[in-house]
Amino acid sequence: MKYNTIATIAALSTPSLVHAASGTLNVLTMNVAGLANTLQGGNVPGDKSSNSKRIGSYFAEYGYDVINIQSDFDYHNPIYETDNHNHRTDTMGNFGKGDGLNTLSKLPFIDFRRIRWDKCSNDEGRDCDTRKGFTFMRMRVSEGVYIDMYNLQTDAGMTGNDIDARASNLVQVSEYIKKWSIGNAVMVFGDTNSIYSRTSNSINIFQEQNGMKDAWYTLVRKEDGSSDTTCHNPSDTLLCELGDKVISRGSELLTLDATTFEYVGKKFLQPNGNVLSDRDPVQVGLTWCQSETLRQSDLFGAPHGKTWFNDAPAIASKGSRPKASTIGFSGGNRVDRVTVTLSDSSFFGYGGKGGKYREITLAGDEFWTKVDLCQGMRNGKTRIFYIKATTSKNQILEVGKGTDTCTTYIAPSGFQIVGFAGQYGDEIDQLGVIYGLQ
Repeated sequence: MKYNTIATIAALSTPSLVHAASGTLNVLTMNVAGLANTLQGGNVPGDKSSNSKRIGSYFAEYGYDVINIQSDFDYHNPIYETDNHNHRTDTMGNFGKGDGLNTLSKLPFIDFRRIRWDKCSNDEGRDCDTRKGFTFMRMRVSEGVYIDMYNLQTDAGMTGNDIDARASNLVQVSEYIKKWSIGNAVMVFGDTNSIYSRTSNSINIFQEQNGMKDAWYTLVRKEDGSSDTTCHNPSDTLLCELGDKVISRGSELLTLDATTFEYVGKKFLQPNGNVLSDRDPVQVGLTWCQSETLRQSDLFGAPHGKTWFNDAPAIASKGSRPKASTIGFSGGNRVDRVTVTLSDSSFFGYGGKGGKYREITLAGDEFWTKVDLCQGMRNGKTRIFYIKATTSKNQILEVGKGTDTCTTYIAPSGFQIVGFAGQYGDEIDQLGVIYGLQ
């Protein structure tokens, strides 16, 4: 990942320069054919363990920022043995126990989850014989910059039951994005077993329901998926289509655009020229840039809440620059609820019904500029135990009890706190703040 900073004047009335972080991402999705030969069909020659070690060594050599792999079942350890990425998921286990999905990354991530498919079919293949599904993680690209990354492997096969199961799989991911990625940039990687020219597939669901773009469909075919050109392995043309996809969208906080697309099977070969997998790996390059007018802090706490919230879309839709007029918190031993009312009467509030409520009212020329947070353990789960808001005129509002694990978020120069992002249930489990221009 390359990282740089650009400085622009967001508007003539902005009180100071607004610095927008930007950079690039180089990502890979690869089905690593990690099944035993008795299950794989023997269509990849050579020793499986040696092949897997070579795959891991190529991962290290080529230095991709994020790698999502599928069918990583029985030969997981050899891949990790020769790879050198700092952040990697722990495997679920061999075929029959695991989902075959893992991530190797230069970037740290939080909120990692594995979700099993609601529907599967064994008509062609053994999709119901292991815990196939998708994974979710929130990748931290830079301070306050997150991309929600999904890795999946859908039901294979072409019978009616297989097609129905695969469509259900894609709907399940799409609905999960709607619930857990509100306001966030998103990337979906993996083996969709779907192509645009196959009318029985519903791969366009991510464009229609989640506002996302497929890198191949957009960059290579210019949104024309009508021709089903056969793909060889390794592929000698980009015009053919594989079910292995990288699909992405930006957000109100972050632009995220795919700029390059490649099939890179020729970079993943055995010394004798044979392939290492029965699927051609897909490499995509992307650029990202923070919004010049809307930012987010890091997230603090843990992903134990029942609901994800992010006020960035609502704030971005406003034609003016509202400011906080009233800040309200509820709490006792921990933080139960957080609220803010803006000068245009917009209200954002999250959390449960417990705790004692306190609030402060801000003057017309007063801004919310700082928040202190502390976290602790409650019934084996991390919760937000303490919050303190400080304004530009040094008004203070605080609830809860401090701990030894705390952090402070200060609005960047020219910005103010105008909303929240995080997770809640009966209390606040995870919290960050949204910054808007003053």
